[in-house]
Order: sequence, then C-alpha cells, then structure tokens
Amino acid sequence: MEDILAVVQGFKKKKQEIESRLSDPAVLADHRTYQKLTKEHSQLSRIVQTYSDYEKVSSAIAEDRVLLREASEDADFRTLIEEEIADLEQKKSELLVQLRDVLTPGSEDDSHDTIVEIRAGTGGAEASLFAGDLFRMYSRYADLQGWNLVTINTHPAQRGGFKEIAFGVQGKDVFRKLKFESGVHRVQRIPVTEASGRIHTSAVTVAVLPEADPVDVAIEPKDIRIDVFRASGHGGQSVNTMDSAVRITHLPTKIVVQCQDERSQRQNKEKAMRHLRAKLLEMEKAKLQSQTAETRRAQVRSGDRSEKVRTYNFPQNRVTDHRIGLTVYHLDSILNGALDQLIAPLLNSTNKAGSLQGTP
Repeated sequence: MEDILAVVQGFKKKKQEIESRLSDPAVLADHRTYQKLTKEHSQLSRIVQTYSDYEKVSSAIAEDRVLLREASEDADFRTLIEEEIADLEQKKSELLVQLRDVLTPGSEDDSHDTIVEIRAGTGGAEASLFAGDLFRMYSRYADLQGWNLVTINTHPAQRGGFKEIAFGVQGKDVFRKLKFESGVHRVQRIPVTEASGRIHTSAVTVAVLPEADPVDVAIEPKDIRIDVFRASGHGGQSVNTMDSAVRITHLPTKIVVQCQDERSQRQNKEKAMRHLRAKLLEMEKAKLQSQTAETRRAQVRSGDRSEKVRTYNFPQNRVTDHRIGLTVYHLDSILNGALDQLIAPLLNSTNKAGSLQGTP
C-alpha cells in the first residue's frame, strides 16, 4: 500500500494544480483546454475519494480491534465488534478493488459518449432478428447503468429486427464498458420457420465508436454534401409527410451517414453529424493502429469487426466470449441486460495483463 499511497499523494497534488488552473480566466475562455482539464479533474477526484474511503475504513477496523482487545470479558460486546469488523473488512476489500480499477491506466476515449452500430450479417432474416435482440440487450443494459440511449438511424427488416441500426449512448464510463462489444456476434438457434428443427448459425457485426468532440474532428462545409428526403417507416403520424430525413456524404472519404428518426430536419442533421464525426475519428485511429503494432495489441483483438468475439447458443442457454475463453450458461439473463457477467471479466482481464488473453 505504500506504493499506492505515494501515487495517490501525487494525484492529490495534481488535482490541486488543476483546480488552480480552472479558476484562470484564460483557461475558462479556452473551451478545449477547459473541457480537457475538467475531465482530468473528475478522474483524479474519483481516485482521491476512493483512497480516502479506503483510509477511513482501515482506520475504523484498527479502532475496532483496539476495542476488541479491551472487551475480553464481555462476550456480547465482542460478538458485535467482530461482526462489525467482518463487515468493514468486506468493504475494505471492495474498495481496494475499486482503487486498483481507478488507478489502472485506461484509454483516453474511456470517458467518451459512444455510438454503436449493429448490422445484420450472414443468415438472412435470422441475422436481422438477432440484430434486434442485441439492440434490446444493449438498451436494457443502458437502463441498468443509468445511461441515456437515443437512436440515430434504423433500417428495419421485413420479418422483424433490423438490417442496420445506429444509436448513441451517453453516461458514465460508456465507452470503457462497451468498447469490447466490437466484432462479430454469432448466434446459434432454431429459427421459427425451420420445420425440421435444425440449428441455424447466423452473424451480426457490432461497431462501437467513441464520440468525437467537434474541436477534435473538424469538418469543412465544402467537404460534405447534405441531402434531405422523406423519412420512411415508424416514427409518428407526421414522419412521412415532410422531407425531414437527412443524408450526409463526406466527399473526401465517401463515408455516408443518415438519420430519419427525428421529426425535425435540424435534429436529424445534428445526429447525423455526430455519427459522421465518430466514423471519421474511427478511421483516423485505424490508420494509427495499422502503423503501430503496440497500439494494436492494446485493443481487444484490435476491435476489428472481422473478428468473431462471441457466440450465443440458444439450445444450451450458453454464451461464449472467445477472446478470454469465458463461457456462461445465462444467455436469457444476458439478453435481458445482465451484460456485466461478460463485461466485468473482460475489464478484469485487461486490468491484469494490459491486454486480453490471446490478443496477438
């Protein structure tokens, strides 16, 4: 703990320095610097507070042990103190885990809001149905985490589910927890339309993109083409009565994004621009990763959507994460949002080894 204490003392000093800078009028006038410092201050405050809680619990345990020695003849009092010490020891262990977690260096994107894209892959209608299952899973997980989820663009399939859906998620540690979802998600189950009862295998791709700040990804007006068109599908009584849907083409890269889920053309344009900035940021990061092998190894199998990351087997109620060799038999609860059964082991694996087991 001496090493941790020294680290935390350094963070305390840095936190005070940032607090001093945040009161500087020049920093207040610089939006980019101010935003960067407030994020850093929030992380340092979390570290300092967690260590403070750990110290308080440790001090309380020490005081109780003194009382325990002094109450050698009072059996009832000793029992109460022993029970309290046991509770405090449990809390101390939990705080130590939290402390190691907040002290583990993370990606600079971990605190960013996130855009998730789900696309049906091989498997036809069954893949589209499973894309819908994954969207419900992430929606319920977001609810459990207290996050805000908003759809950006949907392309429903005729038989249900989605050919493609993109949505944004806002909240604490969103990208940190969802970044490992990138990749191919394979499903094995018997389709409703399968008369012979054969297990069908299909796949869905998931991409998780950290949202880019407008100051980090500048988009010149001359580099984009904006088209408006009439929205189709669900969205309320007036969704099909005006040209409110927006399609944006980034001419230099040929990236195309669109949004039609809002009734307002302005709102659809804002969402589409958020999506475009995230995709441009992903493209830039992909270039850097291809140039730096060390950076690539720090990702979860690079996060490449060509990698199979997980298999959902319905007949066995089984989910297997192939990156860390984890298998759990709670598929039903996971699809209902209990995704921490998979995310927590992934986070623990990266915290211990710096990258996931089996990563190239």
